[in-house]
Amino acid sequence: MYLSWLDRWDEQRARRGEDGKETTSFALDADRAFPGEEIDSIRDFCARADNASSDPTFFEEPKVADRDFEVKDSWVRFRSDISTDVAENNVVWAKITTSGSLDKALVIFHHWNARTRNAQIAGFLSRCGITVIEIAMPYHFERSRPGSLHADYMLSANLGRTIQALRQAVYDGRKLIRWLKSESYGEVTVLGMSLGSWVAGLIAAHDPNVSKASLFLTGGSLADMVWTGRATRTIRSSLEPEIALADLRRAWSPLSLENYVHRLARPDLDLQVVLAKRDTVVLPELSESLLLGLKNAGSRPQILKLNCGHYSLGKLPYILYAGLSLKRFLS
Repeated sequence: MYLSWLDRWDEQRARRGEDGKETTSFALDADRAFPGEEIDSIRDFCARADNASSDPTFFEEPKVADRDFEVKDSWVRFRSDISTDVAENNVVWAKITTSGSLDKALVIFHHWNARTRNAQIAGFLSRCGITVIEIAMPYHFERSRPGSLHADYMLSANLGRTIQALRQAVYDGRKLIRWLKSESYGEVTVLGMSLGSWVAGLIAAHDPNVSKASLFLTGGSLADMVWTGRATRTIRSSLEPEIALADLRRAWSPLSLENYVHRLARPDLDLQVVLAKRDTVVLPELSESLLLGLKNAGSRPQILKLNCGHYSLGKLPYILYAGLSLKRFLS
């Protein structure tokens, strides 16, 4: 009875999340993903993406980068090293909740279309001696595109812009982590939620400064998540007439965590994965596929599986279980 109610609640929450979402047109927009290269067909785009997914430098920050950070009150602000045609998106904002200690820092990457930051988590963990930094991902919060009701520029049927946006999120996160290290913080952990878990996972796979990574509501293939997920139906409706799922997997292969499981299995990285067994946004089989890949690569992540849905993870008692598990992992 309760689980049936929970499923209905998740579905109602998903419907509310559709408010403001509009169907956007399919586009390669390859120059955003691979600047300066001549790519004008899906076949060529996929071939270039295949190369990018095996290129260890694809998520490396530019050698010439802006190093200026502005710190005021509980905020840090800096310029992104990827410039887009939305001026607001080119300045990164992060909220800092200090703990009074430099021993541990946690960088949080929120979910797609987040409306508020995670003040309760930040307050709870800061009292436990962990400084929390909540970064705004591209096209969210202070970086939102003027007039937009949701972050359609971060995840959409525009193949190139989606790669650019997630690559930008990785660059921004790595730049913030480098700043934290320059400020003498010791252990740095990344926490990602839903779409944010892809960003956190990509950063953990490529940045040796990350000691721990906690991935909430995650999966391996971003293409499969968009194709099958409850929250991305409008995107699939634009993709499906133009591109097959097999090609979409290749086109977005640089964004698939399954392509980096060996990097995530490095011995000096601790992993935690928190999953919802009734998830209709990131289907459980996508999460299980990632876990199998990690296991085969030699990783042994701490795993918590809760009998709830994607959105109901935020309800009692599930959020309590997840929070306590995260606290133990960070400790």
